Amino acid sequence: TLLAVVSVRMDEGMSSLILLAVPLFILLGHLVEMTGMAKAMVDFLASLLGHVRGGLNYVLLGAMLLVSGISGAKTADMAAVAPVLLPEMKRRGNDEGELIALLAASGAMAETIPPSLVLITIGSVAGVSIAALFTGGILPGVVLALLLAVMARLRSAEVVQGLKRAPLRVVGRTLIVALPALLLPVLIRTAVVEGVATATEVSTIGIAYAVCAGLLIYRRFDWRRLYPMLVDTAALSGAILFIIGTATSMSWALTQSGFSHGLAAMMSAVPGGKVGFLLISIVCFTVLGSVLEGIPAMVLFAPLLFPVARAVGVHEVHYAMVIILSMGVGLFAPPFGLGYYAACTIGRVHPDAALRTIWPYLGVLLLGLLLVAFVPWFSIGLLG
Repeated sequence: TLLAVVSVRMDEGMSSLILLAVPLFILLGHLVEMTGMAKAMVDFLASLLGHVRGGLNYVLLGAMLLVSGISGAKTADMAAVAPVLLPEMKRRGNDEGELIALLAASGAMAETIPPSLVLITIGSVAGVSIAALFTGGILPGVVLALLLAVMARLRSAEVVQGLKRAPLRVVGRTLIVALPALLLPVLIRTAVVEGVATATEVSTIGIAYAVCAGLLIYRRFDWRRLYPMLVDTAALSGAILFIIGTATSMSWALTQSGFSHGLAAMMSAVPGGKVGFLLISIVCFTVLGSVLEGIPAMVLFAPLLFPVARAVGVHEVHYAMVIILSMGVGLFAPPFGLGYYAACTIGRVHPDAALRTIWPYLGVLLLGLLLVAFVPWFSIGLLG
């Protein structure tokens, strides 16, 4: 019967071995926050840049780049960074709406930084090498971070009079404290890219490293928080895997109905060849990102559109970066984007406060997205 087919497709969608990485990376994100590793990274960046105008904005962007490579989940990234930085940024005279706009934009910026869960999902459903996606995702994130840093500098209202440059010994001390934490993203990326471990295996290495660092180096390991963290990990993983399962089932239904093939045919028929296809992909995935979460949209449309991308001559890793960043822009764009409301919740700010201020940041993200789309080197230059 039809219902039996739907349940089988759901089961298929959730059964991929690669998806074992999802709960493990969520747990790793919790451990990084609980053991003080995230705070150590932020403290080091603050000692380095805290005295310059807009310095804490740069720290926020840098911290999101670093932390996103560890937790893999956007809400976990923002939850690790925002409580450490936002109170001090407000104290320095920054508007809270401006801060939430920057936090949301930095969430969209870091979508491609490995080991993002979206990268793992797209690798599993579209048959693209995860090691190649992890390598290709770094530069697009850096390009967007640099553009956002320029915008953050222009819009910063920070009062920096009386703030002195941190003495070199303070910078050195915070660097030594942060070094074990800073090594974690490097360890994860190197292990996957060099072929030492798969995306699933490397998450367990990361967890073992975080536990050892928390117990032996930072001496911060709250055993009472372990059970709530495991419950939270199970709940979030269950939600993500259920979404992937139902989206796989939905993908099958859309394929059977002919809608997905119709959409793919319409997108491939857009005039302009490769350029036209990339532009229509950006528009479609930005809209999809604002109404769907990133992972289900990838499961629904990636298997259909990647063959079209290859046919028009777009490299699969390059195409993956373009659609992931497009979805990121949609995900953090009001009024529908779920990521935008998550940023407001984490920053404890009413959504209306950032509604006016977020548009310049989204404009910069769009500019960066077009740069990544039309300069393929950013996505595939490091693949060798």
